Amino acid sequence: MPVRPLAILAVGVLALPACAEHAFSPPDRQAQVDQAVATFSVERYDTITWSSDEARALEGSVVWSARCRTCHGSLGQGTTEYAERQGLSVPSLVEPGWRYDNLRDSVLLRVHAGHAAGMPTWSVAGISSREIDAVTWYLLEVLRPEVIGGG
Repeated sequence: MPVRPLAILAVGVLALPACAEHAFSPPDRQAQVDQAVATFSVERYDTITWSSDEARALEGSVVWSARCRTCHGSLGQGTTEYAERQGLSVPSLVEPGWRYDNLRDSVLLRVHAGHAAGMPTWSVAGISSREIDAVTWYLLEVLRPEVIGGG
C-alpha cells in the first residue's frame, strides 16, 4: 500500500509540539574535556607505526593545515586574525621555553582532549588517533625552532 504524502505531513505536524518542549542544551565544555582526558591513553599512540618520518610529517602538515592553522597560524606562532575575532587567546607553540616543549605525551593529551578555554576536543571532533600522532610529530619535529635551527 503506497504511503500518502498527506499522511506523512499529518504525522510531522502532530510531532511538532513534542519537539518544541525539548530545548537543546550543548554539553558542558569542561565535562567534554574531562571525559576526553579520561579516555586518553598514551599507549594508543605508542602502537601507531609509520613507513617513515617523512610520511608522518606529511600527514601532520595536512592535519595542521586543515585543523590547527586557523587559530595557531601557519608556523604555530599563535594569534591569528580568526582567533582575535573569536576573542581567543592562542599561545605561540614555537617560542623557546613553551611549557610543552618536547613533551610528546603532554602534546598528545592536549590535542586529544583540548581544553575548556577554546581548544577543540579533537578526539571527539573528528581527528583520528593516527592524525593526532602525526600532527604532534609535525609540531614537535618540524615547527619547533630548536628542531629547525631557529632557537
